[in-house]
Amino acid sequence: MNAHVAFFGDGERTFALTPDLIIELERKTGAGIGSLCLRFPEGNFRHSELVEIIRLSLIGGGTTPKEAAALADTYAAKRPLSEPFPIAVAVLQAVWSGTPAPTQEGQASANG
Repeated sequence: MNAHVAFFGDGERTFALTPDLIIELERKTGAGIGSLCLRFPEGNFRHSELVEIIRLSLIGGGTTPKEAAALADTYAAKRPLSEPFPIAVAVLQAVWSGTPAPTQEGQASANG
């Protein structure tokens, strides 16, 4: 599972979109996952898409659907876009490219 961990709401949360949740995201937003992955980082998105990415990826990360809905409503739908947007982008990047392998301190990164 390609997951992203970030502080959200009141603590660290795990966010992940499983294949079944990607299908649900496409159904709820009316947009294909490829389209979302390509246009979201450029800031081309609907508010409802942002909230759905957060809600569904919380569920994929292990949050109950009821708690995910409450968290998404409180901390994504009703907060400045600058707060949930980076999380949504990171979740989509994990779907697109996978989660980067953690690097050990002192190791050179693969990119240089």
